[in-house]
Amino acid sequence: MSMFRRRGAEGEPVVTKPERSADDVPQGARAQLGRGEQLLASAQEDATGHWLLLTTWRLLERTEGGETQLERPWHEVDAGAWNPETWMLAASFVDGIEGRQWSLQRLTGPGMVPEVFRERTSASVVLARVVDLGPRRSARVTVRNDLRTRELVEQVLLGRGSRQDDVALAEQVLLARQELRGQVGMDPTP
Repeated sequence: MSMFRRRGAEGEPVVTKPERSADDVPQGARAQLGRGEQLLASAQEDATGHWLLLTTWRLLERTEGGETQLERPWHEVDAGAWNPETWMLAASFVDGIEGRQWSLQRLTGPGMVPEVFRERTSASVVLARVVDLGPRRSARVTVRNDLRTRELVEQVLLGRGSRQDDVALAEQVLLARQELRGQVGMDPTP
């Protein structure tokens, strides 16, 4: 049972509620799990009351009425951050859209969500290489594992301000792609 401790406004320790079991998630908010898929952690978001469900294969946000607000396999989660001071979990995705933040303090506490989020995101990364040619000329090439199918997926994410029409950057990205693909047994020609 995981507990997060911090100091409140008066300097008194604040203790969150312990991790809840999968059976504590309301029936309507539960997701249909695939064969071999397990619910690893869950928490209820403070502002919306939506449930954050972290499974072996994917990240979900569901309403108590059963509507899926977000469903992303772990290999599509680019990054995340847990801020214990604000009780906020933030996530960004490889397609650059739908970044999310969830407040996990009042209703259920974070439980194991921050740890499982980090572990599952990391588990999907096989190899990564950064291509850096200077300010506004960078990219990250990653080979990730679809945790459901075990298929290897290649991703190229341009750095902030980088341009797709930068010829020198494109050449270095191609070399990095070929290197990583060769290392994991994929066809080296993208």
